[in-house]
Amino acid sequence: MRILFLGDVVGRAGRAAIIERLQTLRDAWKIDFVVVNGENATGGMGLSGGHAKALLDAGADCLTLGDHAFDQRDMLSYIDQDSRIIRPLNFAKDAPGRGARLFDAGRGRKILVAQVLGQVFMKRPFDDPFSAIEAELKKHPLGGIAQASLVEIHCEATSEKMGMGHWCDGRASMVVGTHTHIPTGDAQILPKGTAFQSDAGMCGDYNSVIGMEKDEPMRRFITGMGKGRFTPATGEATLSGLFVETDDRTGKATTVKMIRDGGRLEQSHPV
Repeated sequence: MRILFLGDVVGRAGRAAIIERLQTLRDAWKIDFVVVNGENATGGMGLSGGHAKALLDAGADCLTLGDHAFDQRDMLSYIDQDSRIIRPLNFAKDAPGRGARLFDAGRGRKILVAQVLGQVFMKRPFDDPFSAIEAELKKHPLGGIAQASLVEIHCEATSEKMGMGHWCDGRASMVVGTHTHIPTGDAQILPKGTAFQSDAGMCGDYNSVIGMEKDEPMRRFITGMGKGRFTPATGEATLSGLFVETDDRTGKATTVKMIRDGGRLEQSHPV
């Protein structure tokens, strides 16, 4: 199975890049399944129902959220109207929506997509992500009903993300981190066959401070005082993420490549 994961979509620039380029990439790279983190797609803070529909119509098979899952109030109801949107498993016990789902990936194959929030340096004390993922992997072991599985860990600390990768090694096809908007250079296949990258980066304008126009973040860093709101940068976006190919029989990863398409970080593509 050929799987494409794209990191946090930030604002209008990120949405436009997905809408304009994703279907072309799907066709050119013969992608079977696409997961996009959309939690910053609406004004850099959350995801609206309308923008969720636009990303799905553009070629995403699944959208994941994060700690900003419900910053756009309409997502509280919209998430139950579209099962292709996944919020973190450990967000809150009474949160609407689901944190994991088994999806159809074509040709009779299934893929599990699950997301958790980390705990280290996060603003809220979320429930244990490791036990949350453990339950899902036990329900959907590789080589059973799921031909592949994707685990996304949305958190600050690279150490916690790497811990999750090793925790899932051999039991998930891929583990990928999100949240920091900065792509890490550690894409690899772990010893037992799980593809891993600490952070996929963002789909947004990299002439920015993690996707935001530079003036306000710089003012706060330099003076310690805020003057206005953070505003998403509007230059050409780079699509950043992870491409993984798996063995349909075992679910283990056979290929892993970091993705940088367009914008300021462009590099070679999968073939």
